[in-house]
Amino acid sequence: MTKLRLYSAKACPFAHRTRLVLQEKAIDFELTEVDLQNKPRAFVDASLYGKVPAIEHEGHRIWESAIINEYIEEVFPEPRLLPREPGKRALARIWIDYSNTRLVPAFTQLLRAENRDQEAEGRKALGDVLAFIEREALARSSGQGPYWLGAEVSLVDLSFYPWFERLSAVGRLRDFSIPAELTRLRAWIEAVQARPAVRAIQNPVEFYVERFAKFVKPATTAA
Repeated sequence: MTKLRLYSAKACPFAHRTRLVLQEKAIDFELTEVDLQNKPRAFVDASLYGKVPAIEHEGHRIWESAIINEYIEEVFPEPRLLPREPGKRALARIWIDYSNTRLVPAFTQLLRAENRDQEAEGRKALGDVLAFIEREALARSSGQGPYWLGAEVSLVDLSFYPWFERLSAVGRLRDFSIPAELTRLRAWIEAVQARPAVRAIQNPVEFYVERFAKFVKPATTAA
């Protein structure tokens, strides 16, 4: 089997997802860091959308992090990162979709707000998403386990975590913090952060503050 090649960008949360999966499964791979302002030809050929992550493996070119991660799960099945039971596997996919369609837009809305009103709206949107995760996900799915689906880490945890690694930077720039009453969410973050695979590629908060600062404009009142 040929070695998997990953096209990534260190600051990209979507690429971060796939790197976490590769770390958790201890897969040997070739990493190509991509300058998205000066994309190399090999990357453009591998990712028809021109986005990271993208992989090349066994003659396949695959892009979009959720699809890549399921491919990796199928080709390298151990350790398992999706449940065996179809209903639970479907639930995992629902939550991964929630990260893409709810968490990411709310996170981006707050980060890129252009005036005080938009910032307030973004803060509320993100707060609502986090409360929903506490109430409808972790309080129902985790049981006594520390992870999203219980005792074992899954693709769900690895799909959500990159935004939570970056949340402290947004907190500094936008005066946002996870409400104290979201105790399950806070415990989940601590459990995921403690994993060796996560620590191995973790970036300090200053790394994200430096990159996010360009999106934060001086606060103004909406016209």
